[in-house]
Amino acid sequence: MKISELKEKKIIHRPTQTFDIYGNRIYDELEYNLEYNPTYVGNELDRLFAKLIDIFPFFLIIYLLIHNIILSFLFSILLVILSGAITEHIRGNTLGKKLFKIKVLDDYGNYPNLLLSLKRNFLCLINLFPNFTDHFNRRTGVWGTRMNFNMH
Repeated sequence: MKISELKEKKIIHRPTQTFDIYGNRIYDELEYNLEYNPTYVGNELDRLFAKLIDIFPFFLIIYLLIHNIILSFLFSILLVILSGAITEHIRGNTLGKKLFKIKVLDDYGNYPNLLLSLKRNFLCLINLFPNFTDHFNRRTGVWGTRMNFNMH
């Protein structure tokens, strides 16, 4: 069975217009099924920090070898993409994802194959480019710019 086909059973108690002999309201019990949503909202920063944790050791090692910040960063991104694809294929997570308790699974609950994981890790570079949006803070009454990192 696919994860996308799972259903969650929900029960709500709706108040009725009737009361029992003691004055307590009588509730109707309604039962329905919702589609299970395995994602959680607001994980963009977790994913970004997990990727930065993965980049950091590679960056340090390469910087100690070649002493160039820009080249060290570029090579470490390439190595993180390759190592991330391999470790997600084997274990379902990387070091950074393990610290944030993020697991990569396909719709059947298995770890992704190597090609799909490589594609995912290559597309994660988009997460390094933030999206700036203007917002209004109701508490202070001030307009500001918010930086969002989005994987979608």
